[in-house]
Amino acid sequence: MVKPNNTGASSNVELATFYVGEALCGMDILKVQEINKLLEMTSVPQAPDYVMGILNLRGQIVTIIDLSKKLGLPSTDCSEVSRNIIVNSQNEYIGLMVTRISDVVDADWERVESPPANIGGVQGTYFKGVFKTDNRLVGILDVEKVLGE
Repeated sequence: MVKPNNTGASSNVELATFYVGEALCGMDILKVQEINKLLEMTSVPQAPDYVMGILNLRGQIVTIIDLSKKLGLPSTDCSEVSRNIIVNSQNEYIGLMVTRISDVVDADWERVESPPANIGGVQGTYFKGVFKTDNRLVGILDVEKVLGE
């Protein structure tokens, strides 16, 4: 069983869910600053291949990464449904390009299980755990681990 990082009395967490390729992933909605469509980006020479570029979001510089590539999957195709999930990690704004956004899911940490070795082709080490809804399996992304490498 996976325990949440906080010590709050409630064991429920709201997950913002999204697709990375065909894998359904989620993260604590409190980590999400905003979700937007792809805006005009400036490329960054000699950046890692998963860095799509940077953009200016209301005066704040945001690094946009292709979450699929970062997780070792094929690149995300930019389309009408792809989105940037803007998160604040260690006082830096990062945009995670995802295939498409899904629902907000109420998850009970008591029912979160340890991640398998891989989830939809993604290494399990990038996940805090998995949560089973009635008909889907949501991989709970460990945002700090994904961005910390």
